Amino acid sequence: MIVMKFGGTSVGSAERIRALAERVRERSSQGPVVVVSALSGVTDILIRGARQALERRAAVHEIVALLLERHREVALALFPAGALRERLLTHVGNVVGELQTLYTGVQYLGELTPRSLDAISAMGERLSCELVAAALEASGVPSRAVDARGLIVTDESFGKAQPIMDESAVRVRELLRPLVQGGCVPVVPGFIGSTRSGVTTTLGRGGSDLSAAVIGALLPAEEIQIWTDVDGIMTVDPRAVAGARALSELSFEEAAELAYFGAKVLHPATLKPAVERGIPVRILNSLNPSAPGTLVGEGPEGLLGEPRAIAFKKGITVVLISQPRMLMACGFVATVFEVFGRQRTPVDLIATSEVSISLTVDDPERLAGIQSELAQLGEVRILRNMAIVSIVGRGFVRRAGLAARVFQALSQVNVVMISFGASDVNLSCVVAEADAERAVRLLHTEFFEGQS
Repeated sequence: MIVMKFGGTSVGSAERIRALAERVRERSSQGPVVVVSALSGVTDILIRGARQALERRAAVHEIVALLLERHREVALALFPAGALRERLLTHVGNVVGELQTLYTGVQYLGELTPRSLDAISAMGERLSCELVAAALEASGVPSRAVDARGLIVTDESFGKAQPIMDESAVRVRELLRPLVQGGCVPVVPGFIGSTRSGVTTTLGRGGSDLSAAVIGALLPAEEIQIWTDVDGIMTVDPRAVAGARALSELSFEEAAELAYFGAKVLHPATLKPAVERGIPVRILNSLNPSAPGTLVGEGPEGLLGEPRAIAFKKGITVVLISQPRMLMACGFVATVFEVFGRQRTPVDLIATSEVSISLTVDDPERLAGIQSELAQLGEVRILRNMAIVSIVGRGFVRRAGLAARVFQALSQVNVVMISFGASDVNLSCVVAEADAERAVRLLHTEFFEGQS
């Protein structure tokens, strides 16, 4: 069995859905389970509609009409007149009608809770799932849409729910394995699940990748395929550097670091279930299916100490805490991190000296509370509009001269903070957002351009 996850661009139109069906048909002998995202842009539209409903704006009716028309257009383009088309149009009408009811509830109550927003955000995948399953049937591949809310059991952290693996495992094996073994392709909406009591949840933006990884781990699958709109994981974001190229192989550790520090191909949490079960993840291009893609697994041999790729993440805030009295003091660092724990704010990078601590966060929501608490411990400075630039590879701590090459390449860029040595696969530095692309281009020239 394999899991094939298709993102929004792969289901963005009738033409793309037909191409998706062809990719699945080509691999029908491998026992595929298909996981799909919403049509491209639909989740953003759903959330915008929720905000407009909260503000009691009449424009929310335009959102509903837009979503109804877009999905009807795809259904009409995919299928000739007949029972299949009518069934799909009925399904689209029912789901959009449910959406209208939710929007109306938000308007009347004047309240948009995380629970309500999850129910609204899940509509896109519920719509696309039936369209893809019907397209597979029309192409000659036996298929069935399976509601993820009956598969993926999660906690009640609405907006970023965490799968409960042992309970989900029972449902995945009972509902999906018999379908695959019977020659049927299950089509599952990604991104969504439900609590133990059946309340709809979402796994966070980009969570369709996580859905695929969870299902792949629980089946278990031989391989998890992420079908996207690029040829694989690149040496750098091609929008920043024209000379970016696809990598044939990466280790789990390298891919996880790239995902966390800004690479858009994978959701940062995707790899955890796959790593735990030793299941390889392959990144493929649905727009260029002949491209070999990138295999994420044990990683290639013989490349220890060599940079493999560069990632960058903007929207970073640097927090600097200085306190001369912390010199030789026990427990100061622990006290600082207790503040971030109480404020439920994760830290990306950290650097320390004898009398100061520098660290970065990418979620500024609770920054005011953090700053207020830290001010009781010492002098606090906040640097906003920063970016993390990360060079990723393996065996960095055994590579002499790597740091020197990095700093030489960035000699004309102001580096605010450095993190190296905590991880064997990552050397990261913090620069101003305005310098991020320039820093990435300089590093890519140093380490990748001119290589075969």
